[in-house]
Amino acid sequence: MNTPYGGGLVDLIVGPDRAAEMKAEAKDHPSLTLDDRSLCDLELLAVGGFSPLTGFLGEADYDRVVGERRLADGTFWPLPVTLPLTPGEGIDEGKTLALRDVYGNLLAFLHLEEIYRPDKGREAALAYGTVDRKPPPVEHLDRTPGHYAAGRLEVIRTPPHYDFVDLRRTPAELRDRLASLGWSKVVAAHGSGLLLRAGEEAARLAARRIGGGLLINPVVGVTRPGDAGHYTRVRCYRALVDGDGPCSPVLNLLPLAGRMAGPGEALLRAIVRRNYGCTHMLVGPGHAGPEADPAGQPSYPPHAALEAMAEHADEIGVQAVESEPMVYLPDDHRYCPAGEVPRGAATVDMASSGMLEGRPDLRRELPDWSVRPAVAEILAQASPPKDRQGLTVWFTGLSGSGKSTVAHALVERLAEHGRRCALLDGDEIRTHLSRGLTFSKEDRDINIRRVGYVAGLVCQAGGTTLCSVISPYRAIRDEAREASRGNFVEVYCSTPIEVCELRDVKGMYAKARAAVAASRPLGFTGVDDPYEPPVDPEVSLDTSRQSVEECVEAIVRKLLDLGYILPH
Repeated sequence: MNTPYGGGLVDLIVGPDRAAEMKAEAKDHPSLTLDDRSLCDLELLAVGGFSPLTGFLGEADYDRVVGERRLADGTFWPLPVTLPLTPGEGIDEGKTLALRDVYGNLLAFLHLEEIYRPDKGREAALAYGTVDRKPPPVEHLDRTPGHYAAGRLEVIRTPPHYDFVDLRRTPAELRDRLASLGWSKVVAAHGSGLLLRAGEEAARLAARRIGGGLLINPVVGVTRPGDAGHYTRVRCYRALVDGDGPCSPVLNLLPLAGRMAGPGEALLRAIVRRNYGCTHMLVGPGHAGPEADPAGQPSYPPHAALEAMAEHADEIGVQAVESEPMVYLPDDHRYCPAGEVPRGAATVDMASSGMLEGRPDLRRELPDWSVRPAVAEILAQASPPKDRQGLTVWFTGLSGSGKSTVAHALVERLAEHGRRCALLDGDEIRTHLSRGLTFSKEDRDINIRRVGYVAGLVCQAGGTTLCSVISPYRAIRDEAREASRGNFVEVYCSTPIEVCELRDVKGMYAKARAAVAASRPLGFTGVDDPYEPPVDPEVSLDTSRQSVEECVEAIVRKLLDLGYILPH
C-alpha cells in the first residue's frame, strides 16, 4: 500500500491522563472558537490527514508555501493551512490557547510560539492565482482576522460528528480496511459526479484500468447541522456501494474544508488521499474550482488541475486518472467511453439528452440508465414540490402601511390552502425576541437579522413564517432572503406616507416630526431616516387603494403562480 506522505501518519491525540489534565487547566487559558474551516483543518492535523504537518503553519513555512509551494524544509506542500486569530485579551506568544468549537467543546491546546501578520495580497495572488475578491478562497481570506498563529498542538478530541459515524474512518482506520481487501492500488473519486450513472461508470472504469479498488471519497468538511444537501448526497453515495466484498467500492467521508482553489486544492486533496491510502485520484475538468463567473469564465483553465497533478505526481506519490466522458449505448444496455464507441452504434449522453440543463426536476422519473433507481428515489425525497417546501413571506413598508393587517388576514387564507403559518409581527418581536434593543440603526439591523434568522430556520425545516416588519434597508432584507435559501416572497406595502400618518394611532409620526423641529431627531423611518423601497418585490400593494381582501388575493395569486400553494 502507498506509504503516508512524509513516511508516517502524524497523531496529535493525547492519552486519557493528559486529556484529563488539559480539561482541568482549560479554565486558566484564553479560548478561541474555531470557524468551520479551522475545525476541519484541526481534525485532519490531529489524525494525520495532513501528514507530515504537525500543526498550523508558522511564518517560515507559510512564506515558502505561498511563494514556492514548499515547506521551509523543502517538502512540497501546495496550499497554506493556517489558523487566523486576533491577538489580545490574553492571546499572545508564549501563552496557551484553548481551542473550542461553537458549542464550547474543548478540542485542543495550542501552545503559542508565533503570531504573525500575513501578506494577504501575496497569498491571494500566488497561492490562489488571483487578487479578484469574488472567488471563494480570496473571499474567505478577506473575512478572516489579520494574524495567523502557530505552535505545538495537543488534541483532546477531534470535532464531534453524530452523522454517518461508520463512514468517518481516520487515515489509519481506512488503511486497515483497504489492506483487509487486499488493495495495493486505490483510486479516489470525488462525490458529486457519481450521482449519475455516467459518472459512476467513469469511476468504476478508472479502478479497472489501474487494476485496483475504488474509494468513493466525497469532501464533506464545511457543512452545518441539518444541511439537507449534505445528508442527501451521502445517502446517495451509500446507494452506490454494492456490498462488502473485495470488488465493491468503499465509501469514506473526507472532513476537508474545500478551498475551491483549483490546481492547488487538487494537489492538497491528492496528498490527503495518499495519507488515507490512495495511489490514484480521479480528476475531471474544472476539478476543485469554483463555478464559472456570470460571464461564463472559469477561475482556472479547465485542465489546470490535471496538469498540476501530472507535474508533481512523482513528488506527491499520487497519479491523476482523467475522468473519461461516458456515453450510453441503448442497444447494448451499457456505458462506453466516448472515444471507444463502436462504429455506427447509437449513443445517448446526459448533456445531449437535456435532462440536467439548469437544475433538474428531481421529482420526475428518470430512466434507469441515467440514474440508479435508489439514487433517484433519494433525490426525489429530498426535493419535494414547492407546496411542501418551507416559505418565508416578508412584509415590508412604512409604519401604518397595512403590513400587519394584511399578514393576519393572509394567515387564514393560507390555512385554507393547507399551509399553516407562524406570524412574526414587529411589535411582538420587540416584546419577546428583541427586548432591550434600542431604535438605533445598529440595533434595528440586529432586530431584523434576528427575524430573518428565525424565519430562515423555520423555512429550512419546512415551515411557513409571515414576517411583518418595517425593515427599511435593502441589504438586511437581502440577508433575510438568503437565510430562507430562496423560498422567500417579498411583499412591499407601498402605501403613501400621508396615509400612513393619518392611521398613526400611537402618534409616532407626530412625535418624530416634533423632534426634528426641535433638532432632536429620533431616526424614525420615513421622517428623519430613509426607507429603501424594494427594487423588484414579488408583490406590491397599496392599502390606500386596495382593500384587505384585494391585497390578500394578490398575494394568493402570486403564491399559486410560484407553486407554493395549490388550487383547491
